[in-house]
Amino acid sequence: MTRGRYKRPFDIAVIAAAFALLLPLWLLLAVAIPLSIRLEDGGPVFYRQTRLGRGGKPFRLVKFRTMVVDAEAATGPVWADRSDPRITRVGRVLRKLRFDELPQLLTVLRGDMSLVGPRPERPALAERFAREIPGFERRLRVRPGIVGLAQAAAGYHAHPNQKLRYDNLYIANMSPWLDLRLLVWCVVATIRKEILGEEAGPRPAPASGVPAGDPPPAARGDRPGRTRLAGHGAPRSPAPGPADAPPRSPSTAAAIAVSPGSES
Repeated sequence: MTRGRYKRPFDIAVIAAAFALLLPLWLLLAVAIPLSIRLEDGGPVFYRQTRLGRGGKPFRLVKFRTMVVDAEAATGPVWADRSDPRITRVGRVLRKLRFDELPQLLTVLRGDMSLVGPRPERPALAERFAREIPGFERRLRVRPGIVGLAQAAAGYHAHPNQKLRYDNLYIANMSPWLDLRLLVWCVVATIRKEILGEEAGPRPAPASGVPAGDPPPAARGDRPGRTRLAGHGAPRSPAPGPADAPPRSPSTAAAIAVSPGSES
């Protein structure tokens, strides 16, 4: 995909700049996080899981472990709930600050992921969603990302159908500028919500942005937040229609400015 040629040099440049500017912080986290995980329950520091990358190619995703050991032994692959009892005390803090995602930077440098893109799914869940949602596999046209437009606009617990529509919008209009804005959103949203404790206004009404049959945000436990188009006074969601409907024009997608109060 020619639109994505900027991705690799962009990712490497951003990671290099972040490490150079915040080296003391990285060194502190590299010691404090593994030590905290080990001291809590003596289990492994890292959690490895198979996810699907570009073209459906499996890869090993690495995160700091935030759940009890063998958390899915009895349930199989399931999404974690925000109040999931399997999450450890240290894990709850790591998840709130998104620090559990930090090891994925190595996955980005390895080339299996990008900083920004559709979030990677596990093979079992991706197979199920592909059966239930036509066109779900189209998300695999690009490398998956740590941060995505779907998470910025609809939250990490949005319905897969809703995520797919935002992912398609991002893929059709991705650019360095849009990636940079989404990365800044991730940092600002986490600081405002989890550290400063600020709250945002409600997300757009489900009727205008969620396909028929999707559960409303309240039923999914979404936190409040919104997506705003630069220059417009009211929040908006993607226009109603099938998940793989033609996206908005590049000029519109590039103008998306995500409110810092959205789900991080």
